[in-house]
Amino acid sequence: MSRWKGQSAPSLDEFQGIAEAAWAALPGQFRRMCGDVVLRVEDFPAEDVLDDLGLESPFELTGLYQGVDLTRKSHMDAGGEPDMVFLYRRPLLDEWCERGDVSLEELITHVLVHEIGHHFGFSDDDMHRIEDEA
Repeated sequence: MSRWKGQSAPSLDEFQGIAEAAWAALPGQFRRMCGDVVLRVEDFPAEDVLDDLGLESPFELTGLYQGVDLTRKSHMDAGGEPDMVFLYRRPLLDEWCERGDVSLEELITHVLVHEIGHHFGFSDDDMHRIEDEA
């Protein structure tokens, strides 16, 4: 009998819990720098997001940071949408299965750090250091 019998992929809610645990495990200084970023888990990116990025398949995108570019952000800005990190469950699950060399938690942490890190202009070395500290 297979050890996978009766197993299922994490639901959107379970995936959200994994993402929130990954966020909580990141260094406090990194989280404070990010402010009130919202984590949002969806199965796939929206069609308009794929079109904007020139992607043909929804499996090509595992995560996306959506927010005001730091060069245009001001403390005087009122209201507006909060900055968000979208994590796309199905593409992440596919990548995790294809790789087979990291845990799902590690992959989610990696995508989370890289989406935020690219937004803030971090180098790959900076992002790897943050991941190592998580």
